[in-house]
Amino acid sequence: MFLGQCRALTVNMPARITQFTPGEFYHVYNRGNGRQNIFRSDGDRYRFLQAMYLSNNSKPGLSIGFLERHKNSYTLVDIHKLVKERGVLQNPIVKICTDCLMPNHFHFLLQEIEEGGIVNFMQRLGTSFGKYFTTKYDRPGSLFQGRFKTVHIKSNNQLRYILAYINIINPAQLIAPDIKENGIKNFNEIWESVDNYNWSAHQEFMGRRNSILVDKGLLGELYPTREKYSEFVKSILQSKERGFWQTIDGLTNE
Repeated sequence: MFLGQCRALTVNMPARITQFTPGEFYHVYNRGNGRQNIFRSDGDRYRFLQAMYLSNNSKPGLSIGFLERHKNSYTLVDIHKLVKERGVLQNPIVKICTDCLMPNHFHFLLQEIEEGGIVNFMQRLGTSFGKYFTTKYDRPGSLFQGRFKTVHIKSNNQLRYILAYINIINPAQLIAPDIKENGIKNFNEIWESVDNYNWSAHQEFMGRRNSILVDKGLLGELYPTREKYSEFVKSILQSKERGFWQTIDGLTNE
């Protein structure tokens, strides 16, 4: 469906540097330095989403600093209009297939569009949001725990599972931290929580929201209908098979 014969190469340096390949998919994630919360309010989460949008352009026009200086409650649609008004073409360098914001970390599924796209996107995002956070909370030092981490997704099966992991398993751990070890004890309670979680792209995949951030092309390619997507992620959430969780661990390297 999507993968060629290219392989992500690891360079022998003190920290992991992946040579990303245009057209390939990668699970990308990072957490707060010392596992500190990087989102202390919904306002922080909105600013992070705004920074994601502004960072995903080959020629950035606006910055999150502009938003802070004007102190307006811009929505993503407002920012999209501002970018157009300033004559800046939105030319994405990555495809954001899904995302999930947790209190002290975040997850993305990204497809590289142009060479160097993921690295540039993540550097811009980290710098932009880091400056915002430092200024708002008067907190010196690095916000994030080193370089962002990546896992190269090499098959459609991995792609399906990583979508479920990012969209569903992450928010489920907010109310069931031991879900990997002990599985589901109260499925209805957990499903209600994750199904209403506002800070993952699950809402887009369920057809309840139409964000300009997320490219939903994978939905049609991996799942014939939204109902099939819902059935799949529910089955993953209900699974207690140890082998499944080992597969998830291998995809995340967390």
